[in-house]
Amino acid sequence: MEFQHQSLAAGKWFTLSLSEQLGNIGSEVNRAISAYGDKKRFERTIFRALELFDLTINDPRWINRLKEITRAREFFCDAIYGNKEYETSLEDLNRYFFYFAYAARSKR
Repeated sequence: MEFQHQSLAAGKWFTLSLSEQLGNIGSEVNRAISAYGDKKRFERTIFRALELFDLTINDPRWINRLKEITRAREFFCDAIYGNKEYETSLEDLNRYFFYFAYAARSKR
């Protein structure tokens, strides 16, 4: 499998805290909002976000948070495909992930 985030997939991702990981996912959500009118850019952003979700889901440190992480991924997928199930928008998810990025930055 070819990763967009080569260095992260090679192991760097697993050195980041949960706040840092979810904050990075939030950055991709924010990019998806910005790219919404540009189909190609939007699709690339979605792919990168899903890749980061999958890396986070596969991080064994978060086994006790797996339900929350997989649910966030599910909400993201619903938002990009028309939010018919949960009525959650990318903007809603952007607000959710913002606090993780803020927490990660505060600890630096």
